[in-house]
Amino acid sequence: MPPKQPRKSSLNMGRGTRKKDEDSGTEVGEGTDEWSQSKATVRPPDQLELTDAELKEEFTRILTANNPHAPQNIVRYSFKEGTYKLIGFVNQLAVHFSQVGNLIPKDSDEGRRQNYRDEMTAGSQESIKVVLSDTENLEEDEEPKEAEAEAEAEAEIGSQIDVPTVEAVETVPEEELMTPRQPKERKLTNKFNFSERASQTFNNLLRDRDCQMEPPPRTNFSATANQWEIYDAYMEELEKQEKTKEKEKAKTPVAKKSGKMAMRKLTSMESQSDDITKVTQAAKIVERMVNQNTYDDVAQDFKYYEDAADEYRDQEGTLLPLWKFQNDKAKHLAVTALCWNPKYKDLFAVGHGSYDFMKQSRGMLLLYSMKNPSFPEYTFSSDSGIMCLDMHMDHPYLVVVGHYDGNVAIYNLKKPQAQPSFRSTAKSGKHTDPVWQVRWQKDDMDHNLNFFSVSSDGRIVSWTLVKSELVHTDVIKLKVEGSTTEVPEGLQLHTVGCGTAFDFHKEIDYMFLVGTEEGKIYKCSKSYSSQFLDTYDAHNMAVDAVTWNPYHAKVFMSCSSDWTVKIWDHTIKTPMFIYDLNSAVGDVAWSPYSSTVFAAVTTDGKAHVFDLAVNKYEAICNQPVVAKKKNKITHVQFNPIYPIIIIGDDRGHVTCLKLSPNLRKMPKEKKGQEVQKGPAVEIAKLDKLLNLVREVKTVS
Repeated sequence: MPPKQPRKSSLNMGRGTRKKDEDSGTEVGEGTDEWSQSKATVRPPDQLELTDAELKEEFTRILTANNPHAPQNIVRYSFKEGTYKLIGFVNQLAVHFSQVGNLIPKDSDEGRRQNYRDEMTAGSQESIKVVLSDTENLEEDEEPKEAEAEAEAEAEIGSQIDVPTVEAVETVPEEELMTPRQPKERKLTNKFNFSERASQTFNNLLRDRDCQMEPPPRTNFSATANQWEIYDAYMEELEKQEKTKEKEKAKTPVAKKSGKMAMRKLTSMESQSDDITKVTQAAKIVERMVNQNTYDDVAQDFKYYEDAADEYRDQEGTLLPLWKFQNDKAKHLAVTALCWNPKYKDLFAVGHGSYDFMKQSRGMLLLYSMKNPSFPEYTFSSDSGIMCLDMHMDHPYLVVVGHYDGNVAIYNLKKPQAQPSFRSTAKSGKHTDPVWQVRWQKDDMDHNLNFFSVSSDGRIVSWTLVKSELVHTDVIKLKVEGSTTEVPEGLQLHTVGCGTAFDFHKEIDYMFLVGTEEGKIYKCSKSYSSQFLDTYDAHNMAVDAVTWNPYHAKVFMSCSSDWTVKIWDHTIKTPMFIYDLNSAVGDVAWSPYSSTVFAAVTTDGKAHVFDLAVNKYEAICNQPVVAKKKNKITHVQFNPIYPIIIIGDDRGHVTCLKLSPNLRKMPKEKKGQEVQKGPAVEIAKLDKLLNLVREVKTVS
């Protein structure tokens, strides 16, 4: 065969001709392919001719899944609203092509059945082929073989393939060969049962629990007994029984019953105390902790909150409500008395009774602590309403109360019994009208406890506790001046003055003031029982409260149901200051931190705080404390240490309020000067105001 010629020349020819064609402008010629020919673009006649700027302009179109042919105005009837309403949700699905085919999914039941049939038929055909091929090989063997060789061959075949032998093939019918063999069932793994493919952790056994206790104490006792000892023991027992019988015979049946009842009470008290007293202290502490968490925001306000808005007010202040003390048992009883404990500054006593004399019922004495506003620390109930109370300065556990029925009683907080430790009776000179005020006084010469009481029956009585008995002494009997009438027989009848309030001087022990229902105030002395030291025409209605200033020895204050509060100098018979509060004034109280600050409460539900050093003409705080239509405020008291006041109403509620900084202004510190504090400064501050008023009065 001749050698192949290289194709270089032909390639070069093709390239040369292509170059020539490119130079000539035509690409048609020999050696050119059809795909390499350039194709001319054909423009339609109506095509627009656009500039380059128009060609570069982009038009954005957004493809959405909304069906343009879906109706947007389908209306259906709403049975709930009873009108036709437009449906907002419309089906946007548009089907372009659908066809019903004969494909079966593999995972479906029909697909699994088909796969199972195909596998069974394929397996049966393979087994038949293997058996037939073995029989053909046996027939084609022409050389005779011995029986042992045939047996060995059959054994080898049987061991290599798991099929029946020739003899078995001959005996097996064709129907059995055609039936498919059932495969072995495999257990399906549960994907959610992790115990099949993960190890189980071993749970430790519970420990043995034992209870150990100390064995009871044991002692070995040994003694010898003879007949004489046994006889003596029997005789002693008989004598004891005879003595007890004689004592029982001597007792009257009434004494027996009273003795049995006393024993029952003692046993019941012992059983109760055994159960309760062990837990009371712990329960009280836990209760206070729970309440401190419950009222945490109020406790934070009491300790730290100061109203910053006082800086922008014109010397006016506010009262911030803190806790509200109430008890279900005293729900329908009015607050008739308030008093802070002189030793424990967070503890105060509340007297409950009624000012409606047509609806008099029971009374209650409750002692609350600010550490537990939800429940009183001590509770005492009485058959008659409590109208006044006072706590002893040196013995803060002693509380004296005055009742509506004219009795006075002393409660001892150290003793758990509900009844008062001491109580007056008709024999011991109790009052015949309600007791409006009680006050502890200094002990007498024999160091016996002593207190005074005033009542509507016109008597001011001194009570002394002598040998566990209350001994009374009438100090003075109030008489209305100018009301003496002469009877034809020559006797004189005096109209009795009804005392409503009194207060003892802080420095002069014998001097005290008494307010009456007639509106007059009497300055009295413990030494003179028949004559008054002085008389003030104070008010037009009953005097509700009289109180001396805690700093200035000459100044006292009074309030009345005639809507006025008056401040007096006891050496002058006309008041220094008069304030009209447009409602009956229930109570007034001087502040313990300033000689010029005092508070008053009115029956329209408002609390008024005055500071004479700031404003002599009107209150610097007028704030409603309770609802005007429902409640009436009855009493108010300043705390001796903390800047708070407590206010009681006729629904049995006691509200605690905090004074804002403007209501308790202290003297400002000047640069290089120390602020002077003390009683002398407070006396001078009040004296300065009184001197201005005295000058005006003398000029006029």
